[in-house]
Amino acid sequence: MSTFTPFVANPGPAVDARRPGVALVSISRLQSLCETVAPRYAGRAKFFTVREGYGAAVAALQAYVDAGSVDVVLSAGSNGAYLRENLSVPVVMVKVNGFDVLSAITRATATWPQARIGLVLHEAIAQELADLGPLLNVDLRQRAYRSIDEVRLAVDELAAQGCRVVVGAGMACDLAQQAGMESVFLYSLAAVEEAFERSVELARVSRQKESKRVRLNTIVAHLRDGVAAFDEAAQLEAVNPAMLELLGLGAAQAVPNDDEDTPARVARALAPLLRETRAADQPVDERIEQIGGRALIVGCVPIVEQGARAGFVVTAQDALVAQRIDRSLRTSQRPRHLVARHRLDDLIGASAALERVRRLARAGAAHDATVLLSGESGTGKELVAQGIHNASRRRGNPFVAFNCAAVPEGLIESELFGHEEGAFTGARRGGKPGLFEIAHTGTIFLDEIGEMPAALQSRLLRVLQEREVMKLGAGRATPVDVRVIAATHRDLHALVEEGAFRADLYFRLNLLQIKLPPLRERRADIAPLARHLLQRSALQYGLSAAGLERVLVFLAPLFADYAWPGNVRELENLLARAAIYIGEPTNEMSGNLTADALPDRQAVFPEFFRISAVEVEQITQAPPGPAPGSTAPRATPSREAALRALEQSGGNRAAASRALGIGRTTLWRLLKG
Repeated sequence: MSTFTPFVANPGPAVDARRPGVALVSISRLQSLCETVAPRYAGRAKFFTVREGYGAAVAALQAYVDAGSVDVVLSAGSNGAYLRENLSVPVVMVKVNGFDVLSAITRATATWPQARIGLVLHEAIAQELADLGPLLNVDLRQRAYRSIDEVRLAVDELAAQGCRVVVGAGMACDLAQQAGMESVFLYSLAAVEEAFERSVELARVSRQKESKRVRLNTIVAHLRDGVAAFDEAAQLEAVNPAMLELLGLGAAQAVPNDDEDTPARVARALAPLLRETRAADQPVDERIEQIGGRALIVGCVPIVEQGARAGFVVTAQDALVAQRIDRSLRTSQRPRHLVARHRLDDLIGASAALERVRRLARAGAAHDATVLLSGESGTGKELVAQGIHNASRRRGNPFVAFNCAAVPEGLIESELFGHEEGAFTGARRGGKPGLFEIAHTGTIFLDEIGEMPAALQSRLLRVLQEREVMKLGAGRATPVDVRVIAATHRDLHALVEEGAFRADLYFRLNLLQIKLPPLRERRADIAPLARHLLQRSALQYGLSAAGLERVLVFLAPLFADYAWPGNVRELENLLARAAIYIGEPTNEMSGNLTADALPDRQAVFPEFFRISAVEVEQITQAPPGPAPGSTAPRATPSREAALRALEQSGGNRAAASRALGIGRTTLWRLLKG
């Protein structure tokens, strides 16, 4: 079962942060060599001597390890192998190389010529030495060991085979002497020095990593946001007090073993988030979830190590706290919004005209060419501009919108190009960057470009040509990398012919032109667009599904016959008005304003009567008699005739209108009257 580690601010007992700690563990002659070498490294590490072996050594070292005093253990042979398996800190082994072995054998043969020599090595014998024995004229027998009992067995076997001298580690030498044999200690001073060098360096690196871990844990422990780390199997590895508090588990349970159920409870609370992240293999960013009866803003990010997912990090913060911070920021400062919120997919409708706009916009987004959007007011020019930006390689960079008709002429130049301190009376101290500089690497949207004063058109043309801006009062130009999207509801070509707009600027802007159709030219899109806009505002107006349908049915005649001079903007306003007055009958006023009874209909919804006025005007302005070669106008049918035609057409109003020879609006009035 995986255990978890809480993030704690206090690392425990005081630790000497300047020098790492190295424990020297030996129960034999290796200890004297270690004590000889240790003073040379006293300035780089602090050494602890442990004259115990195996289980006793682990018990003695555990206190040092828990206190953070020991970073590395230095040992050798089977004792070192045992410590490596039972301690949580690195264990460096004193390694014996071929030169050490040959040197020890040479000393043995020089001291005791013609004596049979026994070699005791840890883990495995050296086959090469067996092959070299005859060449060196040495009668050599080898034995390997892995435990203290195997050392005794090896020495006994060598004694039984007539070995006079034993070459091996300290314990083998001690046992050989007890058995009446001579001994040569295998480890050299050079081998011990090399092990010290590795131990001190490893201890230094371990101390640095531990210091970074403690620092990180301290930082995370003091975060107001909750943080929890899980392994790939969704087992909790670490959690900070803030997360426990947010999940309702209490910060006191951050102590290990204080509550064995805490890891399971944390994992259970965050399990849906972990499952979703694992299934999608994508991060979950800033989602509001109800966890433990509390609204939390949560996120989950996969941990990737060496290209493979190794776990997850979950963050959480109190949604109420985030709301308070957001309100505070909105109150204290209102920064310029430089983010494009809309995409081309936000264009609602499937008409051929709108599909053409999408196709041209996507083609233009693939390049950095200037785009000119034309169309009546309210057709969605800024939405298309934002969509082009978000579909381009500049998405994620600033999107700056500027209305050329909304700023006094004297301030447009300063707004667009910026100014240096003291450039003019009232100039901001320290100067001010222009919108072109702010939009660097992004997109600038110049709305109502046809209203730009003639004096500034030449400056804008230079920016488009040279891709640099000159601030007011500045001595040199500033290069900018910006994509320009311009928009207008006016006929720029006609303005050029009138001399009100520069021809060279027009041709510079008119590289990629996209004309947005008015609503009356794409009537098939009005109903789905109205539904989308109502659904988006349903919460704001407290609109139920039934109320939404009631509004759409009520406004249906306008969708078919109204001219929509204000386009989408007018449609939004009319939908809002209908949602307020007839969407939900929650009060006396809205209860009276229904599709069947509207005493104030003309005052509240004059659009319906504008349709009627158009039809009346067409009738009254018609010639008194039929024109030559034409038929006489048909009389308006009665309500009974309209009902019969509707019944015969199976309720299809369009078919009934055609059968009667009248418009659908006229049919609607007959049925209501």
